[in-house]
Amino acid sequence: MKIDLTETTSSKINQALVSARRSIGTPAIGMVLTLVIVTDEENAYDALRAASDSSREHPSRIIAVIKRVSKSPRARRDARLDAELRVGSDAGSGETVVLRLHGELANHAQSVVLPLLLPDAPVVVWWPEDAPADPARDPLGALAQRRITDTYSAEHPLDELSVRAATYRPGDTDLAWTRITPWRSMLAAALDQQPAQVVSATVEGESDNPSCELLAMWLADRLGVPVERTLSGGPGLTAVRMATKNGDIVLDRADGSLATLCMAGQPDRAVALKRRETAELLAEELRRLDPDNIYEATVKFGVERLGGPTEASSVGTGQKRAEPAGSAAPAAKKAAAKKTASK
Repeated sequence: MKIDLTETTSSKINQALVSARRSIGTPAIGMVLTLVIVTDEENAYDALRAASDSSREHPSRIIAVIKRVSKSPRARRDARLDAELRVGSDAGSGETVVLRLHGELANHAQSVVLPLLLPDAPVVVWWPEDAPADPARDPLGALAQRRITDTYSAEHPLDELSVRAATYRPGDTDLAWTRITPWRSMLAAALDQQPAQVVSATVEGESDNPSCELLAMWLADRLGVPVERTLSGGPGLTAVRMATKNGDIVLDRADGSLATLCMAGQPDRAVALKRRETAELLAEELRRLDPDNIYEATVKFGVERLGGPTEASSVGTGQKRAEPAGSAAPAAKKAAAKKTASK
């Protein structure tokens, strides 16, 4: 069921949701959290589709906040709230409320969203694009226990990682970090099978990919060894090599789908390691609402040890960038210092 409301209020939206649930025969609320999506018209469709798919695992009330900024000064002074409600089969396993805020109301989105939050349920805020520099201090982010951003969508992803480290608060997370969960699990399992001391490591992937940088930082932080970052043509992360005293451990994924795990003294094994859709990443993040201490340690450890985007773009496909994970990028340092000074 779909309901359109124009020039409405949060109170009328709540009343319409109750009436819609009764009309389809499900008056009880069986949702476990509220997911607030802050997006624009361009990205709203993809974000809502991913959230709806993830709601099959986590039934939730999805609230999409779309700020409509008018070009006319007179229109900017006029505040108006339009809403689109989806209940039942049109909303996955929960409810969907699409809010379009016009005029001055766009600057007070938190006052519109607050009455629509599920009572006594966790709140998660997700910015698919254009996340604020400090999500925890954003008016909408302050309502949430968990705040999800995606540095991959930023114009300068590596500088954005520096910003995320400088403004980190418990509850912040990044889909660029979520993308490497299978890689971290596979590498940890490989070291369990071959418990040898790692002396160095190499992470290979496309340039300006924050997931590659985060994996390099994670290895450097957890293993305490030098990690070299090299470039490839992608897609995404393509290989990890760990040099041990018993031989190399190599996890190679050239096609973005199937990887090969190679360890000394053992036959090569094929491993399913496909690139996941946004809905799968979002569902994984919604499984845990407590602070991610490993992500915190990783992003803070590596923020001043990243190769700058200028250096990365100047290297051809398949060529190595010789800086280890301990080299500092001027652009990253500048961004981090600027954010720290503004706090």
